[in-house]
Amino acid sequence: MLIELEVKNFALIDQLNINFENGLNILTGETGAGKSIIIDAVNMAIGERADRQFVREGSKKSTVQAVFSTEKSKKINEILEKYGIEQDNEDILIVTREIYSNGRSTSRINGVIINQSTLKIITQKLIDIHGQHQHQSLLNTDFHIDLLDAYGGNEISKLLNMLSERYKKYVSLKKKLSSFCYDEMERERKTDLLKFQIEEIDAASLKLGEEEELKQQKNLLSNSEKIYTVLSNVYEDFYDSSMGHSLLDNVGKNVRALQDISSIDADLSYFYNTLEEIQYKIEDITREIRNYKDQIDFNPQVLQDIENRLDTINNLKRKYGNSIDEILNYREKIYEELESYTNSQEKINEIKIDIDKEKRIVEELSIDISVLREKAAKFFEKSLIEVLEQLNMKKVDFVVAISQVKDDEGNHKYSYKGIDKVEFMLSTNIGESLKPLSKIASGGEMSRIMLAFKTLLADLDNIPTLIFDEIDTGISGLTAQTVGEKLYNISKNHQVICITHLPQIAAMADTHFLIEKSTLNYTTETKVIKMDKKKRVEELGRLLGGEITEITLKHAEEMINKARKK
Repeated sequence: MLIELEVKNFALIDQLNINFENGLNILTGETGAGKSIIIDAVNMAIGERADRQFVREGSKKSTVQAVFSTEKSKKINEILEKYGIEQDNEDILIVTREIYSNGRSTSRINGVIINQSTLKIITQKLIDIHGQHQHQSLLNTDFHIDLLDAYGGNEISKLLNMLSERYKKYVSLKKKLSSFCYDEMERERKTDLLKFQIEEIDAASLKLGEEEELKQQKNLLSNSEKIYTVLSNVYEDFYDSSMGHSLLDNVGKNVRALQDISSIDADLSYFYNTLEEIQYKIEDITREIRNYKDQIDFNPQVLQDIENRLDTINNLKRKYGNSIDEILNYREKIYEELESYTNSQEKINEIKIDIDKEKRIVEELSIDISVLREKAAKFFEKSLIEVLEQLNMKKVDFVVAISQVKDDEGNHKYSYKGIDKVEFMLSTNIGESLKPLSKIASGGEMSRIMLAFKTLLADLDNIPTLIFDEIDTGISGLTAQTVGEKLYNISKNHQVICITHLPQIAAMADTHFLIEKSTLNYTTETKVIKMDKKKRVEELGRLLGGEITEITLKHAEEMINKARKK
C-alpha cells in the first residue's frame, strides 16, 4: 500500500507530506484547493508522462517520492529481481521521480535509476488510479479477459494454469521444429560444408601437444649448423691433442703433479682433490658434447617437412580455432550438428507427432475454458448491472462479448489465455446500442463502473491500493450513501484513497484529509491536514451546506456516528 507521499515544488505545492493509512482514506476540500494536484503527483510517481508545467514557478525541478509497503504484494519481488532492484527492507519500496524545468525527468526505485516504461510496469502492480483523464485499466481491452477469469474463480484459474504449461511446451516444440526445417537446398549446403570441415580436420591427424613439439624441433634444426660448430670447437679445445696438448692433457699433468705432494700438507691435498674432481667433470661433459655432436643430422628435407606440418596446423587454426585443442573441440561440435542434419527427417517426424499431441491438449483446454467463460459471463453481466443500478446507473446494459480468435484459414489461434477475445460492451441509456466500454463511458461513469468491478472482485484483485477521483460525479443522496458503503467494503481488503465532494462518502472515512489553499506574500500554496473528529465534523458540515451552523454540525456528527456503526 501507499504509506507516504512527499511532494516538493510541484504546481501549487511548495512542500507536502502525506502519511496514508490502511482502509479508506478520504480527501476533501474547496474546489480549486489542489486535490487533483495530489493525484497528478501520484501519477508522476507511478510513471505517467512528465510535464514541465508541473514544476513550481521559480524552481529548477519538482520531486515526488512515494513510499510503498509491499508486504501484501509478494509477486513484486519477482519483478524487482528481474530489473536488478534490491530491497534493503523487504517490505518497503521507495519510488522517486524528478521533473526538471527543461522537460527532462529521472526515475528511481530504491535508488536505482530506471526508465519510465519500467517504472510503470513495476508500479502498476502496486496502485491503480480511476478517475477522469487518468489511465484506467478498464480502457485496456486486454485486461477484460483477466477480469472475467478472476470472476470465474478457481475452476477457470486451475485450467488456465494447466493451459499455460501445455502452451509453453507447444510453442517450444514449434520453435524446435523450425530449427530443423531449413530449406532443403540450404540443408544440403550446410551438410556438405560440415562434411568438408570434418574431413579436412581428420586428414591432418592432429595430436595434442604436437605443435609445441614441432616448433622445438624446428628451432633445433634451424640452428643445427651453428650448434655443431660450437660443440666441435669446445670438444677440440678440451680433448683433441692433434695440435699439441689439449686442456684435459694439461689438467691431467697438473693433477698427477699435485698427487705427488698432496700428502705433505692438508691444503695441498685439497688442491689435488678439487682439481681431480674438475678433471672428471670435464671428461664427462666432453664425452657428452661429443655424443650430442655426433647425433646432429643437418637434413634440410626434415626441416622442410616440419615447416610444412606447421603450415597445415596454422591453416586449420585460422579456420577452426586458436589451438589444436580448440580445433578438435570444434570438430566434435560440428560432428554432432552433422548428425542432427543426417537424422533430421526422423526427428522432424517425431517433433510433428509431439506438436499434434500438444495442440490437441491445448485446444481441449482452451475450449473447456471458453465454455466456463461463457457461463461466468452471464452471472458477471447480471451481478454488475445490479451494482451499477445501485450506483444510480439505472438505464445501463452491460454485455461481456466473447469471440474466438481465428487465423485467415479459419483455424483457432492459441495463446496462454486460450482462444478467446473478451471485450466489455456498455449502453448507458435505453435505446442506445451496445458499444465498447472505452468509447462511451464518461469519467464519472467510468469511476462508478470500476467501483462496481472492484465490488465484485475485491477479494480476487491483487492490486493493493486503489485511488478513485470524480467517483461522485452526478450522484447524491441515497446513491452517494451506497457509493460510500461500497468504497468502505472494498477498503477491507485494499487501501482506498478517494477524492470526494459528498458528505455521505466522506463520512465513511477511516482517515480524513483536508486540502487547503492559502496565499502568503503573493504566493499560493496547497496544504494537507489530517483531521481529528472535531475537524471532520466541521468539514462535513461545510460539505452539507456550505455555511456551518449548529444544525449542519449536528447533522455531520450524526452522519459520522452512523458510518462508524456500519
